Amino acid sequence: MRMLKVLAASLLLLAQAVPAMAQDKLVISIWGGSWRDLVAETAAKKFTADTGVAVEFITGGTIDRLNKAKLAKGNPEADINFTTSHVGWLYATDDLYETLDLSKIPNAANLVPEAKISPYHLGTWAYVYTIGFRPDLVKDIKFTSWEDLWKPEMKARLAAPDFDPSHLIVVSAMLSGAGAADWEKGQAKLKALKPNFKAFYTNDANSQQLIASGETPVQVILSMNAHYMMSQGVPIEVVIPKEGAVLGVDTIAIFKGSKKSELAYKFINIMLDPVIQAEAAKLKRASPVVTNAKIDPEVAKLPGVFTSPEQWKTQAIIVDHKLRAEKTAEWRKWFAENIMN
Repeated sequence: MRMLKVLAASLLLLAQAVPAMAQDKLVISIWGGSWRDLVAETAAKKFTADTGVAVEFITGGTIDRLNKAKLAKGNPEADINFTTSHVGWLYATDDLYETLDLSKIPNAANLVPEAKISPYHLGTWAYVYTIGFRPDLVKDIKFTSWEDLWKPEMKARLAAPDFDPSHLIVVSAMLSGAGAADWEKGQAKLKALKPNFKAFYTNDANSQQLIASGETPVQVILSMNAHYMMSQGVPIEVVIPKEGAVLGVDTIAIFKGSKKSELAYKFINIMLDPVIQAEAAKLKRASPVVTNAKIDPEVAKLPGVFTSPEQWKTQAIIVDHKLRAEKTAEWRKWFAENIMN
């Protein structure tokens, strides 16, 4: 009888422990594929090793995840969110993000200024959209300036993303003596580029296919994509124009209403750990966002990987992230109607 009581008590304790263990996890919303793998293999791996807490990922597209978060406002399905800097502002203005307490993120003390996006979200890695081309297929043009995309020899050779026209909109404004805030002054300049477009790519895989096949031997390309293709044997040259390349920063934030806020802070601190930053830079050929990361020299020398204040200052075109968020829908509509049609 005593053995039966002990067994029953043990089973009761086990039954109580299982749900508690199942609930002890941190949920992260992020893009799928290599982006999920990047975080899983670096910060999430160390986080679980340090805390014993499992990490679960919810994946999806940038805008799909934003819309889901709006519907779940106040009771988020995830604790942490990864998204681009400007889309992060859309979350923040919808009151979906917690205001960050940087005293709980010691590694944030080493953030580069360009990664301090807002009181609600911080940069995790950076990259550029710039000019990438196939030197084996394009031998008649030397790319030193964004202006070179407008050359007559470029007719029907160029591809650019259809999902984010902000890069070319800002560049066209700059070349017209204006900036992102008065981007309309660059509209005529951008319209003059229409004959040089061959295609518009819809995602990273589509970009890779178009340049690998040679269908679009010149692209406004994501630097990390280009470096990956080069590692796969595709001959691509990445150029940082004299005006600079358009900076992109991916960010991390805590959802307002998360019940795992303290764990979320630990995760963010690990994401900004210099060793984790170096690993992420090596895996994705991205710029680290902390000043004390020791980057592989072979990665550090790649165009679009910034490891010094001088590079951030002279090689990056930084578009105000909040302004970019406010203008994104307007820019996409104008671009679709006036350039893609």
